Amino acid sequence: MQRSHIVRAAAMFWGLTVFMPVGVTYVSFLLLMVALLVAGGWRERALRLRGNPMWWPVMAYVVWTLAVLALEPHYPETGSNLFHGLRIAATILMALALTRDEAIWAVRGFWIIGLVNIVMIALYYSVGFPMLEPWRGVLILIGNKSISNALLFTIMAATAAVYGLQALAGHRRWQAIAAFALVPAVMAIITFSLPSRTSLLALLLVIPAACVHQWRRQLKVLALVLMAGGVIAAGVLWNSPVVQQKFAVGIQEIEAAQAGEISEASWVVRYYMYRDTARMMIDRPFAGWGIGGWTEQWHLRGPKLLDYKNMPHNDFLWMGAQSGFPGALSLLVIMGVAVWIAWRRDDFAGRQAFVATLVMLIATSVNSALRDAQIGLALLWVAMVYLRLAQAPGDSWRGLLPSGARS
Repeated sequence: MQRSHIVRAAAMFWGLTVFMPVGVTYVSFLLLMVALLVAGGWRERALRLRGNPMWWPVMAYVVWTLAVLALEPHYPETGSNLFHGLRIAATILMALALTRDEAIWAVRGFWIIGLVNIVMIALYYSVGFPMLEPWRGVLILIGNKSISNALLFTIMAATAAVYGLQALAGHRRWQAIAAFALVPAVMAIITFSLPSRTSLLALLLVIPAACVHQWRRQLKVLALVLMAGGVIAAGVLWNSPVVQQKFAVGIQEIEAAQAGEISEASWVVRYYMYRDTARMMIDRPFAGWGIGGWTEQWHLRGPKLLDYKNMPHNDFLWMGAQSGFPGALSLLVIMGVAVWIAWRRDDFAGRQAFVATLVMLIATSVNSALRDAQIGLALLWVAMVYLRLAQAPGDSWRGLLPSGARS
């Protein structure tokens, strides 16, 4: 294989493995790192990164992390937290260092395996499908890896919705119908087989956001689209007791936590984590408690029933607790700049990156979507590859989508 093709193959392999267990995804991470090292073209990639608006936010995040590591106390969790913090930066930089062609192959791998997985889920719950271990987290809910997969399916549904909106605006009715058909399929997956309120919330937010992105300069059209979408969404929610129940239970859990109840219910856990982690930041606002310091402080402050937790289900709070408000702000700037880059590009590629980075931002705000490698190795990679395509000139999705979908 030519050296110029090694990175393309490694990028596609990572795309193909994002739904698989985290160990396989780590192999993909390492393979791409090695491929980038041996393939050459370092000067071109370095120039691409240095000229990227994401470069300085990522560098600020890394430098502040290392400064806190040098100045603040160390803990048993310091090594793992440092590794995960630097892994986040490495994933972003590797994705943004890809050429347009390499990024296309990564997205192609993601979509190939994503569609295969949707077919497998349909077969598993209809006529039966063998429970192969690498796909257990795709077929049934087994923890954070399944949450990661639900979020990846959400990006697929958002991508399909963007494609459908583009086809609708171009009067390509059957293409729009085919694209929009994927949205309820994903809603069924993230409601029943891989239930995830985070994914449902993200999907309900990013599709209207995609409409705003597409028709932001045509306010009359935007108003009509949002009204029509609101009516459809209200009808779906009204006729979906399961979805209503999920959000009602979430509200009940928050109310129970505020009343002093302690349990392992999802939003009860988050209530105490967010409250106590915010107090950690207030107590040491400048440099936090040190890299890896969250766990020790949580043991001192959190309810004993939840003593085993090792991350606060919000990555901005995680960074704030261990590296102060500057650390939290550095991560927030990275996420914000990614969304802003996508927003500024008002075509199909920009819209795809916009919905992907929004899903990432929402997941980061209500889960450990970056700190937890079971989620972050896949979700961050896909979102950043989408962002890379939004930074390529011209028709950056060329070769992946049918020619009629290109803007």
